Amino acid sequence: MQMSDSREIAAPPAIVWQAILDPDVLRACIPGCESLSGSVAEGYQAVVKQKVGPVSATFTGVVQITDIVEGQSLRISGEGKGGVAGFAKGGADMALEPSEAGTRLTYTVDASVGGKIAQLGSRIIDGFARKLADEFFTRFQDAVEGPEEEPAPTEAEAADAAPKKGWFKRMIGG
Repeated sequence: MQMSDSREIAAPPAIVWQAILDPDVLRACIPGCESLSGSVAEGYQAVVKQKVGPVSATFTGVVQITDIVEGQSLRISGEGKGGVAGFAKGGADMALEPSEAGTRLTYTVDASVGGKIAQLGSRIIDGFARKLADEFFTRFQDAVEGPEEEPAPTEAEAADAAPKKGWFKRMIGG
């Protein structure tokens, strides 16, 4: 499965670049990510839990960031094994360029699976892979942009552990 798309992110390319390389941002953006440890240089160890159709699995594997052209482009790739469910691997080639809105992030995603989950059929797998890619890039965009000023959270909102929109940009003072 392969797909391409782009997003306009309301932040300067330097902030978007910082976010792409931040392990906390990656952990928050990878759907189902339970843990992510390591570094850009050495790669990350990841644990991701997913349900594809009737098959649920916890995948353990690696995430690598390669083909880095500082401030312009890179490739994020990963592969994991989910026991009897099989394996999944894929990646995204991403490029940044300044735009009127801030930064245009263009990406091409590729993914493949094997084992029990591959038996579900290409239509289910393709739809699932598209959903995961869209969810990753939506979470990434939300982490980077977000409103400049947000009202103080209520106690109930403060108890919610999910990252708020624009949390990365506010964290670095962007």
